[in-house]
Amino acid sequence: MDKKIISTAGFFGMTAIILGAFGAHALKKVLTTDELATFEVGVKYQMYHALFLLFIGLTPLLTAKTKKTILALTITGVMLFSGSIYLLSTMSISKINFKTIGFLTPIGGALLIAAWGLLLFQIAKKSDKN
Repeated sequence: MDKKIISTAGFFGMTAIILGAFGAHALKKVLTTDELATFEVGVKYQMYHALFLLFIGLTPLLTAKTKKTILALTITGVMLFSGSIYLLSTMSISKINFKTIGFLTPIGGALLIAAWGLLLFQIAKKSDKN
């Protein structure tokens, strides 16, 4: 399980860097300042959660079941949150109206909050006797 989590962290981190560079160089020329700032929010949250998964994969403080749940919440959350932001922020160049998927952004955010909440809950319930 840890290998899968760390591999996912690596994938999210790598693609966040690629998308960040793409935004800073190629999209900077074709998006408005607000659209570019919105795109960058997606990149930032993707990277934050790559680092989060790296921690989850490396910590011995969580059970395999908890790690699996956090992984599922985080993957789905990043895909919905950052993915919808990428699509919504680039509508002016894709000419595709993605406004109908705007409801996915807060759902993705809620899943990311749930992943962090599960981490907090599991750590808080652990005994300090270890």
